[in-house]
Amino acid sequence: MSSFANPNAWAWLIQIFIIVAALLLANLIRRKVSIFRRSLLPSALLAGLLILCLKPLGFFTSMVDKHSMEIITYHALGLGFVAMALKNKKIKSATSTIKVVETGAVTASTYIIQGLVGLLVTVPLFLWWNGTDFFYSAGLLLPMGYGQGPGQALNFGVTFASWADGQGLVFHGSDFGLSIAATGFIVGSLVGVVYMNILRRRGKLKIREKDSTEHYTLADYESEGEIPHSESIDKLTVQLCLVLLVYALVFLLMFGVERLDLGEFGLKTLKPLVWGFNFLWGTLIGVLVRWIIGRLRKSNLMQREYINNYILDRIAGTCFDFMIVAGTAAIDFNNLRGLWLPLVLVCAAGAVATFFYVLRCCRKLYPDYLYESFFSMFGMLTGTASNGMILLREIDPRFETPAANNLVLQTIPALAFGFPVLLLMGFAPQSLRNTLVSMAIMAAALLLFCLFIFRRTKKTCPQGKPQPETPTK
Repeated sequence: MSSFANPNAWAWLIQIFIIVAALLLANLIRRKVSIFRRSLLPSALLAGLLILCLKPLGFFTSMVDKHSMEIITYHALGLGFVAMALKNKKIKSATSTIKVVETGAVTASTYIIQGLVGLLVTVPLFLWWNGTDFFYSAGLLLPMGYGQGPGQALNFGVTFASWADGQGLVFHGSDFGLSIAATGFIVGSLVGVVYMNILRRRGKLKIREKDSTEHYTLADYESEGEIPHSESIDKLTVQLCLVLLVYALVFLLMFGVERLDLGEFGLKTLKPLVWGFNFLWGTLIGVLVRWIIGRLRKSNLMQREYINNYILDRIAGTCFDFMIVAGTAAIDFNNLRGLWLPLVLVCAAGAVATFFYVLRCCRKLYPDYLYESFFSMFGMLTGTASNGMILLREIDPRFETPAANNLVLQTIPALAFGFPVLLLMGFAPQSLRNTLVSMAIMAAALLLFCLFIFRRTKKTCPQGKPQPETPTK
């Protein structure tokens, strides 16, 4: 028998086949069934839910490999962020630097609120419910699932499970985190649509008409001086090679840090986070590679433009679709036994807190485009940026307000604001005492963010109307 006839040679491809089939079926259902189309649920989430619902069938359970789906989720997250980081950033409409910074502050502070709300549920449950089996820091997975999505929920879920196991506690962190992420997509889509329709019935919001067809120019597909679509090497191949090259550098960086002697703090706090931050290292190295290519172009050492934003967008979109499907399909209901109460409480409390906090921030910061900002931010902070864009397009299909730009450009300030807090993800799970200290630090950080976001600003326009934003040059 040929070695290629061995099922092990096809094991990974079989998982890909399952994801692809589920995506195509989910897309068909979403287009043909009006209730799914009106719900604005992403096709990728619907595909993952289809697999999840079919897994109880005996033969299907054996086909879907949980470990493989988790690995696909992990790498799809990193590759998607690399593709986004490599893009040449172009601002298509006016926005202001201060609004971008404020949006980043809203994002980071919402992560903190979600973490605090999660811990306010799970710490009391640990103390008074079943402290022998439940992990006190499980609530910190709420901002990872809601705010970051399945990839980060999985990464930190696995890390938390290892911490719990070291303390004699039973905690299926990957399933708990992925369940939060899946719930976040549903919350972002359904709650967003329901609230949108409530506002429309009250006359506070108009659903703007969309163009029946979208018009693109050549500039949307490529920029001046790019390599041909197909010469000695295809343009798609070049983009894939760049993405994979950066991801290889990410692996070398994490592999090198793992072998450094960083003392006790590094061993207990930093090193457990290194492999979970593959998306962060991918973003940083991707930006560095993009900068190097730009310098080579300016110095004429590189004559052609090798980066194509359109193709990189498609690669990132594909990676995130696969991440959502695989992350949802990796959930094992058997591992959630005994976790339903904390899961429901954490998700419900997180949804309520996120909704009202984001709405309050948007009323303060974006009075001229309140609802455009709210729906884009709420969708992103319960699902992904794609969810935010989907909701935004319902009321601003041409992206005429700065809401879309704020959402895209806030990534860097949000990362700068939130990175010190992210370090707590490696500190809090070490003990209940560390978790309580982390809650105090997060509360102090939230206070500082609120002082910045809700600070008083001078009103220079008559009748209290907001000053028009000054475009960045």
